[in-house]
Amino acid sequence: MIGLGCTIGTGLFLGSAISVKLAGPAVLISFAMGAIVALTVMWALAEMAVDQPAAGSFGLYAEMYLHPWAGFAVRYTYWLCLVMVIGSEVVAAAIYCAYWLPHVPAPVWIAVFSVVLVVINTFSVEDFGSIEYWFAMIKVVTIVAFLLLGAMLLFGLGFPRIGLGNFTGHGGFAPGGLRGIGLGVTMAIFSFLGLEIVGVTAGEAADPQIAVPRALRRTLASLAVFYLGGLALVVGIVPWTEIGLGESPFVRVFSRVGIPAAGHVMNFVVLSAALSSALCNIYFTARLLFSLARGGFAPAALGRLSRKGMPVAAVLASSVGLLIALVLAQLFQQTAFLFLIGVAFFGGPFIWIMTLVTHVAFRLRVARENRSITRIAPLGIWSSLFGIVALCAVLLSTWWIPDFHVALLAGPPWLAFLTLCYVIWRRFHKIPSK
Repeated sequence: MIGLGCTIGTGLFLGSAISVKLAGPAVLISFAMGAIVALTVMWALAEMAVDQPAAGSFGLYAEMYLHPWAGFAVRYTYWLCLVMVIGSEVVAAAIYCAYWLPHVPAPVWIAVFSVVLVVINTFSVEDFGSIEYWFAMIKVVTIVAFLLLGAMLLFGLGFPRIGLGNFTGHGGFAPGGLRGIGLGVTMAIFSFLGLEIVGVTAGEAADPQIAVPRALRRTLASLAVFYLGGLALVVGIVPWTEIGLGESPFVRVFSRVGIPAAGHVMNFVVLSAALSSALCNIYFTARLLFSLARGGFAPAALGRLSRKGMPVAAVLASSVGLLIALVLAQLFQQTAFLFLIGVAFFGGPFIWIMTLVTHVAFRLRVARENRSITRIAPLGIWSSLFGIVALCAVLLSTWWIPDFHVALLAGPPWLAFLTLCYVIWRRFHKIPSK
């Protein structure tokens, strides 16, 4: 449920509008391709998490099987990525609230939600898990209801029949051609980011050898159904040309068909989805900082736990994305959401690529040591190599999406800066032995 809570957020409920604009109804192919790439990452991460469950997950594995720089770069890059994602989630939440109270400034909503999210992340792990479980349950139950009700609308079961005309009208099924489908994969990958949090929770799972692979399988299967089914209904009920970032496409569906209060209910759900995702991502970023501190790559204070067993200092440091969102929403209200996810997008594919490269190194070391592991990736290193090539192509494709230019413009300088920081850190600090 935490995996679903982290992944089902603005990527599906708001950001999917970007893919729809690029690919039209063929966005379904884009998201199916994104799910295949996510599958390769799931296999790789599950194998390594089962072999060595630990807080920090793929960042620790990169340090173990590649190089300490890799662990340093992976964890800090993903920390920055998720800090930006957290900011985008609360900005999206403010957009949703404007559906009801358009005259309340977005920074007010962002400030209120920020305080609540930080406080919840200082609770005990059990309390946090319970809150996030029910947050995620709201999304899961509502998406299932959306799928059922949307199918009834589409096929005329109790409602006037809409039919399948919107799939082929308004320029055809794939108005953007192969280019549009390919570029649509970019947002699909962004939407699936968060799946890897299941591996990070391995260090706090009671039985990671059983729980982690099962959770990854169920999370990805649920996401494939929810994303593909939900988007199929969105583009089937509402012409793709009418979908934009002014409101959630899912809310627009029910506002359009005139079901009493359905738009309000769906808006509440997408609001809870954004807050749930932000809540999970603060949890995740705090664990990344905690892992860096315990590894000697961050101030020791960030590696301390409260009496409830929570890394409160790391939680507070990881909440900087909320402050960034507050400033951007005040200065650039119309473009804050796109800027935040554009900056975040470099980190996601980079981490997935590094996870797959780490898996290749992991498998090669296992072969050299001639030891047995739980084999989850059926194609071994070949699925990881396929994922690496696909993700590199996705990352390069952001150059042809104007709103995502910032990903490639910010990414290389960030890695250069991290490398400089790593060199300085290693020069003046002794890294604790494992």
